[in-house]
Order: sequence, then structure tokens, then C-alpha cells
Amino acid sequence: MSSSITVTSLSYAWPDGTAVFDGMDASFGTGRTGLVGVNGSGKSTLLKLVAGELRPADGMIRVAGEVGYLPQSVTLDTALRVDQALGIAGQRAALHAIESGDVSEAHFETVGDDWDVEERALATLGELGLAHVGLDRTIGEVSGGESVLLRLAALLLRRPDVLLLDEPTNNLDVYARRRLYAAVEAWPGVLVVVSHDRELLDLVDQIADLRSGEITWYGGNYSAYEEALATEQEAAERMVRVAEADLKKQKRELVDAQVKLARRKRYGQKMFEQKREPKIVMGARKRAAQVSAGKHRIMHEEKLTEAKDRLDEAAEAVRDDDEIRVDLPYTAVPAGRSVLTLRELELRYGARVAGGFDLYGPERIALVGRNGAGKTTLLRTIAGELEPVSGEATAHVPLRFLPQRLDVLDGSLTVAENVARFAPGATNNRIRSRLARFLFRGARADQSADTLSGGERFRAALAALMLAEPAPQLLMLDEPTNNLDMASVRQLTSALESYEGALIVASHDLPFLESVGITRWLLLDGELSEITPEAVGFEA
Repeated sequence: MSSSITVTSLSYAWPDGTAVFDGMDASFGTGRTGLVGVNGSGKSTLLKLVAGELRPADGMIRVAGEVGYLPQSVTLDTALRVDQALGIAGQRAALHAIESGDVSEAHFETVGDDWDVEERALATLGELGLAHVGLDRTIGEVSGGESVLLRLAALLLRRPDVLLLDEPTNNLDVYARRRLYAAVEAWPGVLVVVSHDRELLDLVDQIADLRSGEITWYGGNYSAYEEALATEQEAAERMVRVAEADLKKQKRELVDAQVKLARRKRYGQKMFEQKREPKIVMGARKRAAQVSAGKHRIMHEEKLTEAKDRLDEAAEAVRDDDEIRVDLPYTAVPAGRSVLTLRELELRYGARVAGGFDLYGPERIALVGRNGAGKTTLLRTIAGELEPVSGEATAHVPLRFLPQRLDVLDGSLTVAENVARFAPGATNNRIRSRLARFLFRGARADQSADTLSGGERFRAALAALMLAEPAPQLLMLDEPTNNLDMASVRQLTSALESYEGALIVASHDLPFLESVGITRWLLLDGELSEITPEAVGFEA
């Protein structure tokens, strides 16, 4: 039997009772599928349900074949050896025991038929660019990106029939991403990937668009999906315009009919008062006129209702991808203003800034480099969260730092209360009016931070920092597009278009970096050096 995933009448709700899926049907066959949708639509939840990590409230999920699942958050015990993380420590120990002359039956049972497991493990590590990571090293010796690839290597060694990947390129540098792309392209079975990485989504065979608890299928990769969606949206917007024109027409016709009926009523009343016809005839005419008026009114009201329904239906087909639009005049930095100075800076864990580095005015700096090169350490040192080993890092303007973990938010507080922490002098009305520009309108500003989706949580953290007092004139972002869907990335880009201060972004997401108007590219590879934009896409 070929491997597949079949979802039948699936229902699932969040702990607060909000329905995520209500009777959803779907089927995934052999090939690569990109699962897309706005943050909070249930993409990660669906993968967890298929992987068996969550139980549906109703319905059924059938998986033909073994499932391998790579979640968004990869947390490995730093004390684990690499072979333990790969799940081959027992087999490896048994093999070494047999090679040493111990012919215990238990060792042969442990090895089974997998006599080349160590060679396969090393080959898999090599294919993912981890040849330098020995099987006896501990997880604490590898970077965050390498630990993601180790989890993927463990899955590939199991040879599952169905592979589920949730934001697999998070924290991966350019080199590691290319290794992952190659593994995805070579995958022979069922693969379902959730990602905001456009380059990865352009490798899939089809797109499953999850919206309002239902999946719409599009053949081809993400670029083909965008073209098809644009055509659909143009047609939907035309239908809205047609429906709006029809609604106006039905309203006019109803008013015209009411005016005509009023005239007939006045004429009949006049005839009655002047008694120009017998009373019995006038009574019959009055009753006929009332019946006719009722029929006309009902007919026009039904047409008006139908026109409203058509407009509502047409409007539902138009996607409402709101954009963040903010006016932040106090973040502006004059062109010649000194913003940041680094002098002979030596960081923890080995990276350094030889000589000096200066940032002036509203420059936009992209900080790139391999996983583990020290980009986060550099940002945390500039932010004052870490002391340098030597040298100095001096910011000359108010700065804010948004870390990968988004731990600037207090989960027990609402969105509005979190912003108030950063702007204690602002009134509640002022906070709410500014939050509305970050798409937290009305009751959404009263949501508890720990109930927000990944994209909402990022938006709330960004709002808290950008609306802080004093206004930040240097904003530092560490891997800001991790866990964001495409719509949220566009929202972030539009917010940064309104920001007039200096910007430093550490990211492996090259399309995003290009979209925010980077003026200088810095590579951290042991030392900090300036590079050309062309050198950013360097080959592994």
C-alpha cells in the first residue's frame, strides 16, 4: 500500500473552546505538499494531530505508513550524545561490543538487520552538512541550527513513509537551508511542510491553503499558488463591485416602488373623499391596491435581501490581509547622527569586532553568518544583556532589542497591559489607538499574551517595543521572521517601512532582508566584516 494521510470529519478545539476544525476532510498522497495559512489557522495543530501528539475531539485520521515529525521547537538535552539524539546509541554500543568479541545474543537482537547503521548515520550527517559533528560529541557542543538538522537526520535514519516538517528552516543559516532543500527535493514519500520560507515552498508539488478550518488545493509550487490566488482575488473583487452595484439598484427600485405606491394611495384616498364612485367599488379597489402594494413591497424587499446576500458572499471570497501602518515620527534619526559605536569588542564564546565599527543615521544593517557564529551574542551585548569579554559597545540613542524568544512579553498580562509596561506615561486611550494600527482592535487588545498565536505574539512584541517611551531610534531584531506566515512577514515589512530609526536585523531570510531596504551587509565569521550584497548568497 502506498503511503498517505486521510483526514475524515476532523473536529478539534482550543482549550478555551474555540473551534479550529469542525468536520474537516482532507487527503495527502505521495509528493511534497506545502501547508500554508495565516498564523492561528491551525497548521501546526494539524501536523500534531497527524503525528499523534494531539487527539481529535471527533473524526478520524488514518496514516498509511510510519510517520516522522519535526516540530517547530526543537529542544534537546545538552548532555545527550549525538548518537543518542539520532536514536542509534543502543545499536552502536551493541555493534562495538560484537566487534570487541562479545557475542551475547542480546547484542545481535539489538542490532537486528541494521549492521550498517553507523555508516548510514555518518552518511546522513554528511548529506546535511554535519560531517564535522562526531557521533560521540554532546548536543551542548552544536549550535541551535545544527540541532534542528540533527533532529532531521534522526528522522531520515528511521526512513519514515510520511514526513511532517513544521517551520524546519527556523534558525538555519544559508548553508544549512540548502542542505535541507536538497533533502526535501530528494524525499520519495509523503511530505507535508509548514513554512514561511518561500524558497522551500517553491520546491513543493502542491499547496494546501488552510483557511477557516477548510483546505483549498492548488497545483504547483508557492509561486504558482500566488499567481492563482491573485487571479481569484481579482475575480472576487469584481464580484464585490457587481454585487454592490446590484444592491444600490435594488435599493433605488424599492424606493421608487414605495413612492409609486404612496402616490396610488393618495389618489385612492382622494377618490374616496370625493365619492366619485360607489362605496362598494372604491372599497374593492382599495383592498386590491393594498394586496398589490403588499406584493410589490415583498418582491422588492426579497430582491434587496438577495442582493445583500450576494454581496456578503462575494465579500467573503476577498481576503482581508490587513497591513500594519504606523506613524512613528519620534524614531527619526538625522543622517549624520552617531547611533552605535563598537571598539575592539571581544564577545563571549569567541567572536570579536577587531578595530571599530560605527553606525550613523537611519542605516539598515543586515547581520548574517553561520549558525553559532555569535550573531545573537553580539546583539545581546549591544543591548546590555551580556557583558563583553573586552572592549566596548556604546549606543548613543534609545534602543530596543526583540529576541528570537519574544520574551519581552509577560504572558499573564493583556496586549494593552504589556504595551503600558513600556510606555508608562501613555494613557489607556492612547495605547489602544496605537495598538489598533498594529491590528489589535477593540477586544483583541484585551487578549492575554499567552493565548496569542506565533504571528500575533510577534506583532504584540513589536508593538510594545516600537511604541515604547522613549521612542527607540535603534531597533535590533533577531530572526524576526521565524514562525511568521507570509501575511505576517508582509505586515512586519510594512511596519518597518514606517520606522525612521536605525535598524540591525540578524536573519537568514534573504528575501525578507532584501524587502526592508538593507543599506549595509555585515558578516560575522569569527570577526565582523562588511560584505557586498552579492556575497550574501555564498555557496556552501
